[in-house]
Amino acid sequence: MKIKFWLAGLFFSVSATTSSFAAKVSFDQYVENLKQEAVAKGFSSDFVNETLKDLNYLKRVVKADKNQPEFVETLDTYLPKRVPEWKVTKARNAYKENLPLLTKISEQYGVQPRFIVSLWALETNFGRIQGKMPIIDSLVTLSYDGRRETFFKNQLWASLTILQQGHISEDKFLGSWAGAMGQCQFIPTSFLAYAADGDGDGKKDIWNNKADVFASIANYLKSEGWSDNKTWGRQVKLPSGFDMSLIMPKGSKGRRQWLDNWKGAEKSLVNWRELGVTRMDGSALPSVDIDAVLITPDDAQGRIYLAYDNYKSLMHWNRSYYFVTSVGTLADRIGYPKIL
Repeated sequence: MKIKFWLAGLFFSVSATTSSFAAKVSFDQYVENLKQEAVAKGFSSDFVNETLKDLNYLKRVVKADKNQPEFVETLDTYLPKRVPEWKVTKARNAYKENLPLLTKISEQYGVQPRFIVSLWALETNFGRIQGKMPIIDSLVTLSYDGRRETFFKNQLWASLTILQQGHISEDKFLGSWAGAMGQCQFIPTSFLAYAADGDGDGKKDIWNNKADVFASIANYLKSEGWSDNKTWGRQVKLPSGFDMSLIMPKGSKGRRQWLDNWKGAEKSLVNWRELGVTRMDGSALPSVDIDAVLITPDDAQGRIYLAYDNYKSLMHWNRSYYFVTSVGTLADRIGYPKIL
């Protein structure tokens, strides 16, 4: 089965709450209305007027939002592009070069360094591709467009808080067209929820400071239930005649339903072993007390994985089976064989 994969905007999974289009007023008037709302939310008038002055309506941002390119992918075509050999080599080198810092962050948050590096590599190519769009202008433009006004206004309020707290100056407050920022591509509300000060300087600089980047990635995962005594999952083989109804349903209207699907499909590793599920080389699964679900990113004819609880943490980061599989695959390539 082929899956439609949307290139951009996968980092958030919000319902497209629509309101009457903001275009009933001019962009300049809309900005004035936003200023009043911001002051009502507790921001000072001087700060609001300074931060929301001279904003530009960015047509290219609206175009990007409305015309996100659609690709037809399978996991077998997706993974070689997302986890090519050059990126594996670079990730292993980055792991080795940053190991003292990664070890410190890992011990503090309980997240294995290889997963920190994997997310760093896949989100921004080790911090090199962060986006160059002005965050405030982009979010105001998308709020004004109106298709997801509530969502983007919430991102705007979060952005004002980030600037007010002094984590970065407005001239350097840059990111993707949809507001994803820094080397770990947090949207503003995620920044407020998960960004961490990795070096104790009082700022959470996910744009330039690797200590803050690594700590923020680790803090996000740990906050969403990550356990450092487990991995993410493993690719497996099913026996002939296997009951395919035991595979977790993929379709869901939101995270809550997805988690309900997970709960209904979960079995112990011992149970899966008794049902004939094996490692890819045909050897028996380990006999350990770990629960897992069977997941098929494509369909039963494609790759099949046993996913552990950490998989849920990665799916909170980005609810895309393909993305999570790429993170786990790269993390495994970073960790094995062991780097000396």
